[in-house]
Amino acid sequence: MTTTAAIDLGATSGRVILGHWDQNRLELEEVHRFPNQIQTLGGYDYWNIPALYGEILTGLRKALEKYPDLASCGVNTWGVDTALLDRQGRLVFPIHAYRDNRTEPFYRQLVEKDLPEVFAWTGIGPQPFNTSLQLQETFSAYPALREVVKKILFLPGYFSFLLSGEMANDLSIASTSQLMAVDGTDYSTEALAHFGVPAGLLVEPEVSGRVLGPLREPGLEKVKVILTPGHDTGCAFSSMPSQAGKKDLYISCGTWSLAGFLSDRPLLSDQAREIGVSNERNGDGTFRPTCILLGLWLLEQTLPDIGGVPSTAAEWEELVSEAETSPSPETLLDITDNHLFNPANMKEAIDEQLRQRNAQVPHDRKAYVRLIIESLAQGQAGALEKFSTMTGESFDRVVMVGGGSKNRLLCQLTADYAGVEVVSYELEGTAVGNLGQQLVSLGAVESWEIFRQSLNAQLPGVSYWPARQAP
Repeated sequence: MTTTAAIDLGATSGRVILGHWDQNRLELEEVHRFPNQIQTLGGYDYWNIPALYGEILTGLRKALEKYPDLASCGVNTWGVDTALLDRQGRLVFPIHAYRDNRTEPFYRQLVEKDLPEVFAWTGIGPQPFNTSLQLQETFSAYPALREVVKKILFLPGYFSFLLSGEMANDLSIASTSQLMAVDGTDYSTEALAHFGVPAGLLVEPEVSGRVLGPLREPGLEKVKVILTPGHDTGCAFSSMPSQAGKKDLYISCGTWSLAGFLSDRPLLSDQAREIGVSNERNGDGTFRPTCILLGLWLLEQTLPDIGGVPSTAAEWEELVSEAETSPSPETLLDITDNHLFNPANMKEAIDEQLRQRNAQVPHDRKAYVRLIIESLAQGQAGALEKFSTMTGESFDRVVMVGGGSKNRLLCQLTADYAGVEVVSYELEGTAVGNLGQQLVSLGAVESWEIFRQSLNAQLPGVSYWPARQAP
C-alpha cells in the first residue's frame, strides 16, 4: 500500500486528505480540516498565510504520526493569487485575496478597450481577479517593488517552497494568470509588457510531477514534496472518471462552477473570446477550455439573510426538499453579472438585479434557494450548448463533481436544461487529482489513464436524466 497526502486548500476551508492506494483502489481519509476565510484590513482583502501554513504542518504531523510510511505530499489551491518574494525567498508584500476590488479600475479599462490581442496571446478572457490585473495594480501602486521583488510564485508553489525549499510553478496554476502564452509553455512577453509586469520575476512554469525534495520541517524530513497540479480545478479535471467512447463535459461545482472539457488545443475563436472561455492548462500541459461561472457561493452568501446556513446534512436535505416544492421562477439570475462577484450583501444584490429587470423578488427562503439553484443549472447547461456550437461536437453527458454533485436538485435541473444525462460523483475531485499525480510520480500507478479508469470502476455514479427522457 502507498499512502500520500493531499494538501487541499479552498477559499473557505482546507484539508489534509490521505490517499491509500492498494490493488488499484483508492481509499480516502481526512486527517485534518480547518477553516479559511478572507481577512479584511483597511478596506482590502488578504489571506492569513501564516495561519494556513501552521494548519498544513499540523495536518502533516497528524498524518505521519498515524502512518509512519507516508510517502509524499502535494499542494493545490484556488487560482491566480501570488506571493512576491525577495532573492532569499522572503515575502515582501502581503498576499491579497482574489476577491479584493483593488483591480476594478484596471478591469474596467481592459473591458472597455476590448483588446482581442490579449486573448490571442494568452487564451484567457478578462476577469477582475486575474493575476495580470493584480500585478498591474501592485506594481502601479508601488513602483519601488520592481527593485525588491526577485521571484513570484503562485500560492501552491509558495506553500511547496515553504515545505521543500524549492521554487516551482506548475502549468495548471500558471495558466490561470492571463500572462502565460497560449501557444507555448512560458509566459507571454507581449502580455507581461502590456500589464507592466517585469519579465523574469514569475518562476517559469513546468509540467507537474517533479519531486521537489524532502520536507524540511523537523520531524517530517522523510516525506517527499511533489509538484502536483497546483490549481484545484486542474486537479479536479484530472481525476474525473472516464468512460470509453463518451464525450463528456466536466463540471466542478463548488464556490465556483467550472464547466469545461479536456482538449489537445485551445479555443481561440471570436465567439470563445466574447463569452469568456478560459483556456487553462492541465498539469501535463494539455488544455482545459472552461467557462467560469459563479457557483454555490451565491447560495452560501445569501443564506445568512434568509434563515441561516444549515449546519448538518439533515438541514441541507430539508433545504433542498423545500426548494423542490417551489415553482420554477419566471426570471432567472444572470450569473455572469459582476455585481454578484463580491457584494457587501448578496441578497440585496440579487434583489437589485431582479428589480432592474422588472422581475419578481422571491418572497421566502425556498423561493430564493430555488431561484439560485435553477439559475446555476441554466448557466451550466448554457456552457454545454456554447461548447457544442464552438467545437461542432455533441457531448454525450455531463460529469459533475464537487459540492454541487451532492445537490440532487441542481443535478436534475442541469440535466433538464442541457437535455443530456448528468452523472454525479461524490468525489473529492481536487484532493483525488492531487493524490493521483503523486501516485504517478512515485511509480505506484503507471499512468493518469489507468488511474482514471480505476476510479471509474470503483466509484458508483448517480445518473440524472432530462425530464420525460428514459435512460
